[in-house]
Amino acid sequence: MRPFQIDIPPSDIDELHRRIAATRWPDEIPDTGWSRGVPVGYLRDLADYWRTGYDWPATQRRLNRIPQFFTEIDGVGVHFLHVRSRVAGATPLLLTHGWPSTGFEFVDILDALTDPVAHGGEEADAFHVVVPTIPGYGFSGPTRQVGWDTERVARAWTSLMASLGYDRYVAQGGDWGSPISLRVGLADPEHVRGVHINMCVTFPPPDFTAFGELDPADQAKLGFAMEFQQDGMGWQKIQSTRPQTLSYGLTDSPVGQLAWIVEKFKEWSAADKTPEDAIARDHMLTTVTIFWLTATAGSSAQLYYESTHLDADFARTWGGPWPLAMPVGVAAFPEDAVRPVKRFAEGILPTLAHWTEFDRGGHFPALEQPQLLVGDLRTFVRGLPD
Repeated sequence: MRPFQIDIPPSDIDELHRRIAATRWPDEIPDTGWSRGVPVGYLRDLADYWRTGYDWPATQRRLNRIPQFFTEIDGVGVHFLHVRSRVAGATPLLLTHGWPSTGFEFVDILDALTDPVAHGGEEADAFHVVVPTIPGYGFSGPTRQVGWDTERVARAWTSLMASLGYDRYVAQGGDWGSPISLRVGLADPEHVRGVHINMCVTFPPPDFTAFGELDPADQAKLGFAMEFQQDGMGWQKIQSTRPQTLSYGLTDSPVGQLAWIVEKFKEWSAADKTPEDAIARDHMLTTVTIFWLTATAGSSAQLYYESTHLDADFARTWGGPWPLAMPVGVAAFPEDAVRPVKRFAEGILPTLAHWTEFDRGGHFPALEQPQLLVGDLRTFVRGLPD
């Protein structure tokens, strides 16, 4: 385990800019907006800003002010942030990101988590925060070996927390971070006090036929889920079946990678006309730049293949049940790509102890609604048994 600092050679940034400038742009059908994918006009403007306005050296300096480390667990590299609170008795908190993201998704909530008094909380709300980067993503680098499904990642996380000396901790995550955090609870029940997730996948039980018994809001959630299955799952199908084929385009074309990722910031957030309605442009570009500089856009997709084809317990990854020994909390945001029904969640999360449905926000609450996410996490942890 060693300290880590991001150190990208200027020549790598020059090469990125050269590739952006040399993009071969496609045609498009006029007046179709976002219905068929990212519009050319929008992406040209964003790519031009990426090349001429986005300041990677300044971003690198800002990110390097966060304590970062690198270690090896189970044969792969793991990059992680580790920010300790000044409060000695702070609660250790393990945060796990998803796709398309890295651990830097949480940078804007680190101060509120570690120094709650300065951000509307109490000293008892303080956390020591550990944010590992999933193998295959960003500065953890490619895995180069099969078998890294959500269960194996969870086991690696429990090993990391033990190595850091944290005997009792809370796990939190969204997107892939959700099943990984739940699996952390399964793998380490003696040390995990609670699991909090901001993406809860719920399916009706096999014998469920009483659709009319659901209230209109829950009926709308099921309707949205059916529409999403039909129209919004293209990325998952290709990443779950042919991630290697996809990786050539993502690794060779920065603008291709930009479109692939920015589309999800638009579709899964509370954005209206453009992704920037919900998420800062520079943050989106930081995410894409990290994937580009580490050449991990393709390797990050391998987690989909692993968890679809090689995980013997794949049904649990997204549908439960989760027979956890500790309390589980759920924060549901209305514009998320996944909109859970509490009635169904209670069937797959027997220890569900905390449920909050917010009136705003989407799939990336640490970026879209950081105060709501932090507040809900504080409330959940306050109610946990020691």
